Amino acid sequence: MPAQLNRGVKEEKCHVEEETRTGPVASDPLQRLLPKIENFTTTIPDAVLVDLMASAGFSSNDPAIVRLISLAAQKWLSGVTYDALQHSKVRTSNQSSKSHHGHSHNQGDRRQDRRTLTMEDLTPALAEQGITIRKPLYYE
Repeated sequence: MPAQLNRGVKEEKCHVEEETRTGPVASDPLQRLLPKIENFTTTIPDAVLVDLMASAGFSSNDPAIVRLISLAAQKWLSGVTYDALQHSKVRTSNQSSKSHHGHSHNQGDRRQDRRTLTMEDLTPALAEQGITIRKPLYYE
């Protein structure tokens, strides 16, 4: 046990020495990311995000913070969209197998798949994130 503690302290000490000799270490992921996102065009425009942040009670004058939040929101949206696509593929393959009753599907005859994002696919994808969507009573 003492050897493990010693080893951890020694590694930390080397890291601190490296920081003091050369300034902030460029291996910090945030320090490497910030210059890259300055010119990155996010899906959610900065003005829209600033307005959404203000309506949620958060304000920041730092454009890097706005870009980081925008990038995180874009990552979350792309993950939910990907999950919805997977639900759509499963649903349509199940419908396709039921309608063909065992007939083989020739890949050469298939057109390129075009899919539409539907609530039927989006609802389970959001449920995986802890978000429940229900139709209003007047739509049922």
